[in-house]
Amino acid sequence: MLITSAALAQLRIGFSAAFNRGMGNVVTVADKIATTVPSSTASNLYGWLGSIPGLKKWIGEREIQKIAENEYTIKNEPFELTVGIKRTAIEDDNYGVYTPFMEGMGESTALHKEQRVAETAKRGFEDRCYDGQPFYSKTHKVGDTTYSNLTDAQLSADSFAAARTTMMSLKNDQGQPLNLVPDILLVPPALEREARMILEADLINGTTNINKGLAQVVVWTELADKPTQWHLLCTKRSLKPFIFQEREKAKFVALTKENDENVFMRDEYLYGVSARDGVGYGFWQMAYGSTGTTAG
Repeated sequence: MLITSAALAQLRIGFSAAFNRGMGNVVTVADKIATTVPSSTASNLYGWLGSIPGLKKWIGEREIQKIAENEYTIKNEPFELTVGIKRTAIEDDNYGVYTPFMEGMGESTALHKEQRVAETAKRGFEDRCYDGQPFYSKTHKVGDTTYSNLTDAQLSADSFAAARTTMMSLKNDQGQPLNLVPDILLVPPALEREARMILEADLINGTTNINKGLAQVVVWTELADKPTQWHLLCTKRSLKPFIFQEREKAKFVALTKENDENVFMRDEYLYGVSARDGVGYGFWQMAYGSTGTTAG
Protein backbone atom coordinates (compact mmCIF):
# COMPACT_ATOMS: atom_id res chain seq x y z
CA MET A 1 0.00 0.00 0.00
CA LEU A 2 1.31 3.43 -0.91
CA ILE A 3 1.26 5.60 2.20
CA THR A 4 -0.50 8.86 1.41
CA SER A 5 -2.68 11.22 3.41
CA ALA A 6 -5.71 10.06 1.46
CA ALA A 7 -4.88 6.39 2.07
CA LEU A 8 -4.44 6.97 5.81
CA ALA A 9 -7.72 8.89 5.96
CA GLN A 10 -9.48 6.00 4.21
CA LEU A 11 -7.85 3.55 6.61
CA ARG A 12 -8.99 5.61 9.59
CA ILE A 13 -12.54 5.61 8.24
CA GLY A 14 -12.43 1.83 7.84
CA PHE A 15 -11.04 1.26 11.31
CA SER A 16 -13.58 3.68 12.81
CA ALA A 17 -16.41 1.82 11.07
CA ALA A 18 -15.13 -1.47 12.45
CA PHE A 19 -14.91 0.06 15.91
CA ASN A 20 -18.49 1.34 15.71
CA ARG A 21 -19.65 -2.04 14.43
CA GLY A 22 -18.07 -3.67 17.46
CA MET A 23 -19.78 -1.18 19.75
CA GLY A 24 -23.10 -2.18 18.22
CA ASN A 25 -22.45 -5.89 18.68
CA VAL A 26 -22.75 -5.72 22.46
CA VAL A 27 -25.99 -5.74 24.44
CA THR A 28 -25.24 -5.11 28.10
CA VAL A 29 -26.97 -5.95 31.35
CA ALA A 30 -25.83 -2.53 32.60
CA ASP A 31 -28.31 -0.86 30.25
CA LYS A 32 -31.12 -2.68 32.07
CA ILE A 33 -30.08 -1.89 35.63
CA ALA A 34 -28.30 1.47 35.44
CA THR A 35 -29.62 4.88 34.43
CA THR A 36 -27.25 6.85 32.20
CA VAL A 37 -26.98 10.44 33.43
CA PRO A 38 -25.15 13.11 31.40
CA SER A 39 -22.44 15.11 33.17
CA SER A 40 -20.78 18.41 32.27
CA THR A 41 -18.45 18.83 35.24
CA ALA A 42 -15.79 16.88 37.14
CA SER A 43 -18.49 15.40 39.40
CA ASN A 44 -22.24 15.47 39.93
CA LEU A 45 -23.96 16.17 43.26
CA TYR A 46 -27.13 14.12 43.80
CA GLY A 47 -28.50 16.14 46.68
CA TRP A 48 -32.11 15.23 45.84
CA LEU A 49 -31.64 11.48 46.33
CA GLY A 50 -33.64 10.33 49.32
CA SER A 51 -36.96 11.94 48.47
CA ILE A 52 -39.72 9.86 46.87
CA PRO A 53 -42.77 12.03 47.67
CA GLY A 54 -46.36 11.19 46.82
CA LEU A 55 -49.51 13.22 46.27
CA LYS A 56 -51.75 13.95 49.23
CA LYS A 57 -55.18 15.49 49.60
CA TRP A 58 -55.11 19.25 49.05
CA ILE A 59 -56.57 20.99 52.08
CA GLY A 60 -55.96 24.72 52.46
CA GLU A 61 -52.64 25.91 51.15
CA ARG A 62 -50.18 23.63 49.41
CA GLU A 63 -47.82 21.78 51.73
CA ILE A 64 -44.34 22.27 50.35
CA GLN A 65 -42.28 19.11 50.54
CA LYS A 66 -38.65 19.69 51.42
CA ILE A 67 -36.25 17.98 49.04
CA ALA A 68 -33.82 15.87 51.03
CA GLU A 69 -30.37 17.39 51.06
CA ASN A 70 -27.28 15.18 51.15
CA GLU A 71 -23.74 15.31 49.87
CA TYR A 72 -23.77 12.21 47.67
CA THR A 73 -21.37 12.90 44.82
CA ILE A 74 -20.26 10.78 41.87
CA LYS A 75 -16.87 11.73 40.46
CA ASN A 76 -15.87 11.23 36.84
CA GLU A 77 -12.69 9.33 36.02
CA PRO A 78 -10.73 9.07 32.75
CA PHE A 79 -10.23 5.81 30.83
CA GLU A 80 -8.29 4.93 27.68
CA LEU A 81 -7.35 2.10 25.35
CA THR A 82 -4.55 2.59 22.80
CA VAL A 83 -2.98 0.28 20.20
CA GLY A 84 -0.04 0.85 17.88
CA ILE A 85 0.42 -0.46 14.34
CA LYS A 86 3.82 -0.26 12.64
CA ARG A 87 3.84 1.72 9.41
CA THR A 88 5.59 -1.21 7.72
CA ALA A 89 2.49 -3.33 8.35
CA ILE A 90 0.41 -0.78 6.45
CA GLU A 91 2.98 -0.55 3.67
CA ASP A 92 3.00 -4.33 3.30
CA ASP A 93 -0.79 -4.41 2.97
CA ASN A 94 -1.21 -6.23 6.27
CA TYR A 95 -3.63 -3.66 7.62
CA GLY A 96 -6.61 -5.86 6.72
CA VAL A 97 -5.82 -8.22 9.57
CA TYR A 98 -6.35 -5.36 12.02
CA THR A 99 -9.96 -4.68 11.07
CA PRO A 100 -11.34 -7.47 13.32
CA PHE A 101 -9.05 -6.18 16.07
CA MET A 102 -10.58 -2.71 15.78
CA GLU A 103 -14.03 -4.29 15.94
CA GLY A 104 -12.89 -6.03 19.12
CA MET A 105 -11.81 -2.65 20.51
CA GLY A 106 -15.36 -1.46 19.93
CA GLU A 107 -16.74 -4.46 21.81
CA SER A 108 -14.32 -3.87 24.69
CA THR A 109 -15.36 -0.23 24.83
CA ALA A 110 -19.05 -1.16 24.94
CA LEU A 111 -18.28 -3.57 27.80
CA HIS A 112 -16.60 -0.78 29.78
CA LYS A 113 -19.98 0.34 31.12
CA GLU A 114 -20.83 -3.26 31.95
CA GLN A 115 -17.64 -3.71 33.96
CA ARG A 116 -17.98 -0.40 35.78
CA VAL A 117 -21.60 -1.03 36.82
CA ALA A 118 -20.74 -4.62 37.86
CA GLU A 119 -17.94 -3.42 40.12
CA THR A 120 -20.35 -0.99 41.74
CA ALA A 121 -23.07 -3.61 42.22
CA LYS A 122 -20.64 -6.08 43.82
CA ARG A 123 -19.33 -3.38 46.17
CA GLY A 124 -22.85 -2.43 47.23
CA PHE A 125 -22.42 -4.40 50.44
CA GLU A 126 -19.61 -2.06 51.53
CA ASP A 127 -19.81 1.20 49.53
CA ARG A 128 -22.13 3.89 50.85
CA CYS A 129 -25.07 5.46 49.07
CA TYR A 130 -26.87 8.77 49.56
CA ASP A 131 -27.98 8.16 53.18
CA GLY A 132 -24.47 7.36 54.42
CA GLN A 133 -25.22 3.65 54.81
CA PRO A 134 -23.90 0.89 52.55
CA PHE A 135 -26.18 0.55 49.52
CA TYR A 136 -27.23 -2.85 50.89
CA SER A 137 -27.84 -2.30 54.60
CA LYS A 138 -30.14 -3.30 57.45
CA THR A 139 -30.24 0.26 58.83
CA HIS A 140 -31.70 2.53 56.17
CA LYS A 141 -33.79 5.25 57.84
CA VAL A 142 -36.91 6.74 56.25
CA GLY A 143 -38.47 9.18 58.67
CA ASP A 144 -38.73 7.33 61.96
CA THR A 145 -38.73 3.89 60.35
CA THR A 146 -35.72 1.65 59.75
CA TYR A 147 -35.70 -0.60 56.71
CA SER A 148 -33.41 -3.34 55.43
CA ASN A 149 -32.52 -4.29 51.87
CA LEU A 150 -29.83 -6.76 52.90
CA THR A 151 -29.69 -10.46 53.71
CA ASP A 152 -27.08 -13.20 53.77
CA ALA A 153 -29.56 -15.94 52.83
CA GLN A 154 -28.72 -18.30 50.00
CA LEU A 155 -30.97 -18.00 46.98
CA SER A 156 -34.11 -20.10 47.38
CA ALA A 157 -37.82 -19.79 46.74
CA ASP A 158 -38.28 -18.63 50.33
CA SER A 159 -35.48 -16.04 50.32
CA PHE A 160 -36.68 -14.70 46.96
CA ALA A 161 -40.24 -14.36 48.27
CA ALA A 162 -39.04 -12.65 51.45
CA ALA A 163 -36.96 -10.14 49.48
CA ARG A 164 -39.85 -9.43 47.10
CA THR A 165 -42.27 -8.89 49.97
CA THR A 166 -39.85 -6.52 51.69
CA MET A 167 -39.38 -4.39 48.58
CA MET A 168 -43.10 -4.23 47.88
CA SER A 169 -43.79 -3.15 51.48
CA LEU A 170 -41.55 -0.06 51.48
CA LYS A 171 -43.06 3.35 52.23
CA ASN A 172 -41.90 6.94 51.86
CA ASP A 173 -41.43 9.38 54.74
CA GLN A 174 -45.13 10.26 54.56
CA GLY A 175 -46.11 6.64 55.18
CA GLN A 176 -47.31 6.13 51.62
CA PRO A 177 -46.52 2.85 49.81
CA LEU A 178 -43.83 3.22 47.16
CA ASN A 179 -45.48 0.56 45.01
CA LEU A 180 -42.15 -0.91 43.97
CA VAL A 181 -42.41 -4.27 42.21
CA PRO A 182 -39.05 -5.97 41.51
CA ASP A 183 -38.73 -7.23 37.96
CA ILE A 184 -35.16 -8.60 37.66
CA LEU A 185 -33.41 -11.33 39.63
CA LEU A 186 -29.72 -10.80 38.88
CA VAL A 187 -27.54 -13.86 39.51
CA PRO A 188 -24.06 -15.21 38.72
CA PRO A 189 -23.70 -18.26 36.45
CA ALA A 190 -23.38 -20.49 39.52
CA LEU A 191 -26.96 -19.63 40.55
CA GLU A 192 -28.60 -19.82 37.13
CA ARG A 193 -30.17 -23.24 37.70
CA GLU A 194 -31.63 -22.27 41.08
CA ALA A 195 -32.92 -18.95 39.75
CA ARG A 196 -34.62 -20.54 36.76
CA MET A 197 -36.20 -23.21 38.97
CA ILE A 198 -37.64 -20.47 41.20
CA LEU A 199 -39.00 -18.25 38.42
CA GLU A 200 -39.44 -20.39 35.31
CA ALA A 201 -40.41 -23.92 36.36
CA ASP A 202 -44.07 -24.91 36.11
CA LEU A 203 -43.84 -27.36 39.00
CA ILE A 204 -41.54 -27.76 41.97
CA ASN A 205 -41.64 -31.19 43.61
CA GLY A 206 -45.01 -31.80 41.97
CA THR A 207 -46.52 -28.57 43.29
CA THR A 208 -47.53 -25.54 41.21
CA ASN A 209 -44.74 -22.96 41.24
CA ILE A 210 -46.41 -19.79 42.53
CA ASN A 211 -43.27 -17.74 41.87
CA LYS A 212 -43.23 -18.45 38.14
CA GLY A 213 -42.99 -15.24 36.11
CA LEU A 214 -42.75 -12.88 39.07
CA ALA A 215 -39.40 -11.56 37.80
CA GLN A 216 -36.99 -12.05 34.91
CA VAL A 217 -33.87 -14.11 35.50
CA VAL A 218 -30.78 -12.26 34.28
CA VAL A 219 -27.55 -14.26 34.46
CA TRP A 220 -24.57 -11.91 34.64
CA THR A 221 -21.14 -13.27 33.80
CA GLU A 222 -19.68 -10.22 35.55
CA LEU A 223 -20.82 -11.80 38.84
CA ALA A 224 -18.90 -15.04 38.21
CA ASP A 225 -16.35 -14.14 40.90
CA LYS A 226 -19.20 -13.72 43.42
CA PRO A 227 -20.90 -17.12 42.99
CA THR A 228 -23.28 -16.76 45.96
CA GLN A 229 -24.37 -13.13 45.47
CA TRP A 230 -27.81 -12.33 44.12
CA HIS A 231 -29.66 -9.06 43.56
CA LEU A 232 -33.39 -8.42 43.26
CA LEU A 233 -33.99 -5.17 41.38
CA CYS A 234 -36.78 -2.81 40.38
CA THR A 235 -35.79 -1.31 37.02
CA LYS A 236 -39.10 0.08 35.76
CA ARG A 237 -38.91 3.52 37.37
CA SER A 238 -37.32 6.72 36.06
CA LEU A 239 -34.16 6.07 38.09
CA LYS A 240 -32.73 2.56 38.10
CA PRO A 241 -30.82 1.12 41.09
CA PHE A 242 -27.42 2.16 39.69
CA ILE A 243 -26.20 5.34 38.01
CA PHE A 244 -23.76 5.49 35.09
CA GLN A 245 -22.60 9.08 34.80
CA GLU A 246 -21.31 10.00 31.35
CA ARG A 247 -18.96 13.00 31.14
CA GLU A 248 -17.40 12.14 27.77
CA LYS A 249 -18.71 9.44 25.48
CA ALA A 250 -16.11 6.98 24.22
CA LYS A 251 -14.56 8.27 21.01
CA PHE A 252 -12.19 6.72 18.48
CA VAL A 253 -9.12 8.80 17.55
CA ALA A 254 -6.02 8.27 15.41
CA LEU A 255 -2.48 9.70 15.33
CA THR A 256 -1.15 9.02 11.83
CA LYS A 257 0.34 12.30 10.61
CA GLU A 258 3.98 12.35 9.58
CA ASN A 259 4.77 15.02 12.19
CA ASP A 260 3.01 13.17 15.05
CA GLU A 261 5.68 12.15 17.53
CA ASN A 262 4.78 8.48 17.48
CA VAL A 263 5.16 8.36 13.69
CA PHE A 264 8.32 10.46 13.56
CA MET A 265 10.10 8.77 16.48
CA ARG A 266 8.83 5.18 16.35
CA ASP A 267 7.39 4.75 12.85
CA GLU A 268 4.12 3.71 14.44
CA TYR A 269 0.50 4.71 13.95
CA LEU A 270 -1.64 4.98 17.10
CA TYR A 271 -5.37 4.30 17.38
CA GLY A 272 -7.13 4.82 20.64
CA VAL A 273 -10.30 5.33 22.64
CA SER A 274 -10.89 7.71 25.53
CA ALA A 275 -13.83 8.22 27.88
CA ARG A 276 -14.70 9.90 31.17
CA ASP A 277 -17.43 8.61 33.42
CA GLY A 278 -18.50 7.81 36.96
CA VAL A 279 -20.68 5.14 38.56
CA GLY A 280 -22.72 5.17 41.75
CA TYR A 281 -25.98 4.25 43.44
CA GLY A 282 -29.52 5.48 42.98
CA PHE A 283 -32.33 4.74 45.46
CA TRP A 284 -31.50 1.78 47.71
CA GLN A 285 -35.24 1.11 47.74
CA MET A 286 -34.94 -0.18 44.15
CA ALA A 287 -32.67 -3.07 45.14
CA TYR A 288 -32.37 -5.94 47.59
CA GLY A 289 -29.07 -7.79 47.84
CA SER A 290 -27.75 -10.95 49.38
CA THR A 291 -24.23 -12.20 49.98
CA GLY A 292 -25.72 -15.70 49.87
CA THR A 293 -23.42 -16.96 52.59
CA THR A 294 -26.00 -18.51 54.90
CA ALA A 295 -28.22 -21.50 54.14
CA GLY A 296 -31.90 -20.77 54.48
